[in-house]
Amino acid sequence: MTTEQEHLKTLTDIRSMMEKSSRFISLSGLSGIFAGLFALLGAAGAYIYLNIGILSPEYYLQGYSGSSLNMSFITFFLIDSMTVLVLSITFGILFTVRNSIQKGVPIWGTMAKLTIINLFIPLVAGGVFCLALLFHHLIGLIAPVTLLFYGMGLFNAGKYTLKEIRVLGILEMLLGLIGCFFIGYGLIFWAVGFGVLHIIYGTVMYTRYER
Repeated sequence: MTTEQEHLKTLTDIRSMMEKSSRFISLSGLSGIFAGLFALLGAAGAYIYLNIGILSPEYYLQGYSGSSLNMSFITFFLIDSMTVLVLSITFGILFTVRNSIQKGVPIWGTMAKLTIINLFIPLVAGGVFCLALLFHHLIGLIAPVTLLFYGMGLFNAGKYTLKEIRVLGILEMLLGLIGCFFIGYGLIFWAVGFGVLHIIYGTVMYTRYER
């Protein structure tokens, strides 16, 4: 190995160490793909339960607004959304742990903690806000609001992890804001944001960093 090659290798090693210490780089593209698939399955289950056409806004605008909101509706959507959330988190943890081991970085280091904290602060605020919307029977706004606060969380956490997370966060926020003007199509926006965008993001991440 020549002196020039040794210098290049040294610089590459230094850059790698700096990246590992300054960014949480263990996020796996596969976790994004699986989260997107679970979200699409959850949205499909909701449409089957609602028994409406995929482009029909009547359910939000008439069927379950105001006094017609009932416990069976709330129970189903809580179970549906929690199932998607638990499956996504479980697979996300599994793939992240595997990625951390392969890359030789701490699973629960400082950057990982900062990423989680900055992600969950907007998510918790958004969850409380969604409960307020549910309390006031403004159910048509819940789907776009979840996208909006989720996007805020991703953008916030993107300071401590890969830059693609911030791009995904911006797209989620834009989708949520647009969805606020098309309340009757909330599930479609939700499926695109949590399903399609996650799959695209996960595929890009896996191709760019893991293959």
